[in-house]
Amino acid sequence: MRRALGLARAAGRRGEVPVGAIAVYDGHVIAVASNRIERSGDATAHAEMLVLRRAARVLGGWRLTGVTLYVTLEPCPMCAGAMVQARIDRCVYGARDPKKGADGSVYEVLRDPRNNHRIEVTDGLLAAECGAALSGFFARRRKG
Repeated sequence: MRRALGLARAAGRRGEVPVGAIAVYDGHVIAVASNRIERSGDATAHAEMLVLRRAARVLGGWRLTGVTLYVTLEPCPMCAGAMVQARIDRCVYGARDPKKGADGSVYEVLRDPRNNHRIEVTDGLLAAECGAALSGFFARRRKG
């Protein structure tokens, strides 16, 4: 998660909302990403979406069984849905997202019992640090 937090902070310095994501398979980091929405002009360029795409290329297919995704912010509905579709094993995230979170903060996508695939979820890892990166970013934006 510390590596994802470093990616998030770097994204913030580039003017992106500071979210970072890491995909781990068999104990090895296979993909990393941070938000690129502003740079790419693509609303789907969330860190989680990018890291899922990269992990799929590394593993040679869309089924990401065995992958754990570490992300600094509770996934939004789009990203959570993509995680379910990709069949990742586990999602570990830092800060909760009270505006768009899809692990119970607003929506229930990751652990919805109606899903055809179940994702193990661990929330709150380095939550204070992940949250501080986000709140600091938005505080600086409001000042500037």
